Amino acid sequence: MNKEIKFTDKAIKQINHLLLEKDKGSFFRIAIKGGGCSGFQYDFSFDKNQETDDVRFNNILIDKQSAELLNGSEIDFVKELIGESFKINNPQSKSSCGCGVSFSL
Repeated sequence: MNKEIKFTDKAIKQINHLLLEKDKGSFFRIAIKGGGCSGFQYDFSFDKNQETDDVRFNNILIDKQSAELLNGSEIDFVKELIGESFKINNPQSKSSCGCGVSFSL
């Protein structure tokens, strides 16, 4: 697997900020799960445990299957009129819904 997942400085800064509020030793987990209006959706959570098949980027964990689906993606943190959120530019995504949370492959 090619680990070509990029994180912008804004995304790293926000993840580090969020982790400051969690217990020491916590990780920020990014996953892709089935669901949403387009078939798949991004999931952001906190986790204390690293699994053996997790891909790790400093304090960020991504399970192997999600990492393969995120290959080539750029993860950013944006502030817009509708609020603040992580935004993933995934070249493997064929379409996404209007809210930008779910997508299809």
